[in-house]
Parts: sequence; C-alpha cells; structure tokens
Amino acid sequence: MTNAEPSRAPTIVFGTDGWRARTAEDFTFDSVRRCADGVAEYVTARGETAKGVVIAFDRRFASEHFAAAAAEVLLARGIPVALATHAVPTQMSSLEVVLRGSAAGIVITASHNPWTDNGFKVKAPTGAAAGAEMLKAIEAQIARNADLAIERRPLADAEAAGLLERFDPYDAYEAHVRRTLDLDALRAADVSVLVEPLYGSGAGWISRLLAGGRIRITELHLERNPYFGGVNPEPIRPHINEALARIVAGGFDLGLMLDGDADRAGAADERGVFIHQLQVTGLLAYYLAEHRGWRDPVVYSVNNTSMVPRLGAHYGFEVHEVPVGFKFIGPKMIETGAMMGGEESGGFGFGMHLPERDGIYADLLLLDLFLRERERGVWPVSRAIEHFHALAGPSCYLRTDIHFERAGYDAVKRRIVDGLREAGPTALAGQPVVRTQPLTTNDGYKFFIEDGSWVMIRTSGTEPLCRVYAEATSEAVRDALLTDGERLARG
Repeated sequence: MTNAEPSRAPTIVFGTDGWRARTAEDFTFDSVRRCADGVAEYVTARGETAKGVVIAFDRRFASEHFAAAAAEVLLARGIPVALATHAVPTQMSSLEVVLRGSAAGIVITASHNPWTDNGFKVKAPTGAAAGAEMLKAIEAQIARNADLAIERRPLADAEAAGLLERFDPYDAYEAHVRRTLDLDALRAADVSVLVEPLYGSGAGWISRLLAGGRIRITELHLERNPYFGGVNPEPIRPHINEALARIVAGGFDLGLMLDGDADRAGAADERGVFIHQLQVTGLLAYYLAEHRGWRDPVVYSVNNTSMVPRLGAHYGFEVHEVPVGFKFIGPKMIETGAMMGGEESGGFGFGMHLPERDGIYADLLLLDLFLRERERGVWPVSRAIEHFHALAGPSCYLRTDIHFERAGYDAVKRRIVDGLREAGPTALAGQPVVRTQPLTTNDGYKFFIEDGSWVMIRTSGTEPLCRVYAEATSEAVRDALLTDGERLARG
C-alpha cells in the first residue's frame, strides 16, 4: 500500500524575508508565475504599470530560468521589466529599483537557506523589503490565482517591443558606494584580507571594488556551485570553518564573509576567531557614531544585541526595537531617518546607502572601521574588538537551530508558542527570570534574567525549525541559557 496525495497548488505565504520552499516540490515554475502575478496585480492596481519592475536572481539551481518565468508574466500584463544579465547580489536589485523609480523589485533567491531551496523576494519602491501591507496585497492575489491560467509573453517578443531591458548593476553600485565611502583609501591600505562569498552571487564584488591598490585581497570559492560545497551559504560557523582556518594559515589581518545572495555580512579577526553577528551590529553602530560622528537613530531586531541601547545611551542616539525581519527594519529606518538597521542574522542596512541589507557595503564599513582604529594605534583586529567591548559591554552570543520535519511543523509551532505562553519559565541558567517579552509577531518569547542576559525562543516562518538565541555576560551563562531554551523548545 502506498501513500499518495492529490496534486495541489502550494499555499504561498511570505515570511520574514520572502517566500522560500523546496525546489521542484513547492518552488516550481508555476509557483513563481503565481508570485509574479501577485506582484503584477499589485503594480497594476496602483496605476504604476509604466514604472516597471526590476528582476534579479542568485546562483542557485535554475534561478535565471525562474527569473525569466517571472518576467514573462509581468510582460504579459504590459509591465516593463529590467532583468539582470547575470546573477547579482540581492541589494543590487534594491538600488536598481531606487535609481529607476520602479514600482517594485523581484529577486529569485533563498538567501542562506540550504541548497535544496529557492525563494522569491519582493522589494518596495524605496528599495527596502516589501512591508506588511504590500505583501498582504500580493498574497491575496496569489491565493486567488491558484487555479487560474496565467498569461505569459516570450522574452524575445517583449525585448523586440522595447518592454524588456537587460542591466548590469556594477558601475551604478560602485558610484553609489563612492558617495559615502572612500574606496581609494581602502584600496591604498597595507592590509591582507581574506574574502569568503560561499560560492554565492557576491563572489568577485569586494575584490573588484578594491582592485588596483596596495590592499591584498584573496577570495575563496568564486565559482558557481549550486550545492554550495555541501554547507548552508550562511556566514556563520560551521559553514565558514574553512575560511577561519585559512585566515590563520595565511597570516591574514581580517576575514570578510558573505551569504549566498550577499545581503548578509560576516567577519573574523587575525586569529581566525569569528566576530559574531551581534558584535558586528555593535561595531557598525560604534563606527557610525564614533568615527563618522553621526547621531541618527539605530533600528535593531528583537533578537539583536543589548549593546545597541547601551551605545545609544553613551552617544545620545535613539534606538528602535522591531520584530525579526527586514520587512520591519527597513520601513522603520525610513520612518525614523535611521543611520542604520541591523538584524541578528547579519543583515545591515544604512540610511546614507540603502534601507535594505547589503553585506558587501557592511563588510567595507567594517574594513574602514578597523583601519581607522589602526590609525589610533588600536591594532590588530582582535585588540580593536577588545577596546570596543570595554565601551559597549559584554556580548557572549550563540544561536541553536532545532530542525523539525516539514510535515506537522504547524502543530509543532503551536505547541511551542502555546507552551511558553501558558507555562513560561520562572528561572533560567540558575537565575530568576525578571522579564518576559512576548514577540509581537506571535511566534515566540524572549526571557531576561537577573544579570541582563537573555534567551529568545522563536519559531521560523520560512523553514521548519525553531531558533534559540542567547546573549549573555559570559560564555557559561550563555551555554546554560541555550540548554534551558532548547529544553523548552523540544518540550
């Protein structure tokens, strides 16, 4: 006897950063066309057809073909399309949307997800991730079109009619970066940097931007590999262990990392010690306030570092905490005129640049920070980080991902969230819980203990997993919090 399920159109719901699913299972050409139809309906309903839509894609399996399928749907509705000529970092589509004054942007990417997945991201006219209102309208159309035949227009036909344009974003991006960062000064620096793009669409970008000077850039994994070498293309350990070892073996001064679509940043010091994402958040806020003299607000996600409010109190800038996801961070940045927005997963946007994550730009700012610290005599990178923590306070951080089967995951989510609401812990890591913070997205809870350390338990909206985050005053407290948090999540 075999189990069989009738063929069905998948339910498509956008999570914290787009819709992602298993390629050839739910993420199919039909699904991509349904998503594109949702965007087309949104643009048409707003009377913005003539503004067009930008479409880009990453290096995952068949991403360029999925992008072409999305373009055919928009073109059939008479919406002009600017389509990337090759795989590009996600933030390049954001910039292209802004420069062209487009009605929206689409990126085919699953970011840091496993190689088996792909995804569909939507960009707002501001370049930021599409906000809740925009996504709600797109999702409504997707729900309606499950059984409809979606019209398409061949790319060659649309190109001949002048509706389709191909673009390469490098020159515009370099010019945009130069508005706020002295690339020539970075090129002239006498330092050795290892760059790890994890086979992603950011490969070659940092090397190209910094070419022709004294700086020595060595870049790993430049080739396209949709399997990502067998690791998740996420710039954290253990996926970057090879790069960390190479830093030590090669005597590099600094390591800079990118995720699969280059919108997330990572870094390591000269000893091959990973600079975790919450440290990077604090370092970038410190850089903007201390070295650039700016005092505009900083927006940070609820699972990000407590160093942000401490730095805000020290330098006198406002801080705004928002739910997880740049669909919340980007709009809040625009609303508050923020100089920076940061999320726990290594995504950073900047008011003077883009209100959307840009791992390449964030990495360049980190390089500039450490070079400025060296001018003050604070070198090597490990010493600069120690100096920073003397001001910002401690941050011992780690995240554990608990994976579940896709089938039945909705029930697991309900069990975790309901259990924490009905019987939350009174003590963690041997200390009393002094504050319980329910997440406004109703997907988890954050618990603070007496010494200011915290643990957060949150179910994912895009993957079948539960994440347990902890930031603590010591590694021992952090590890105890993670152990207790994992126990609560597993039930």
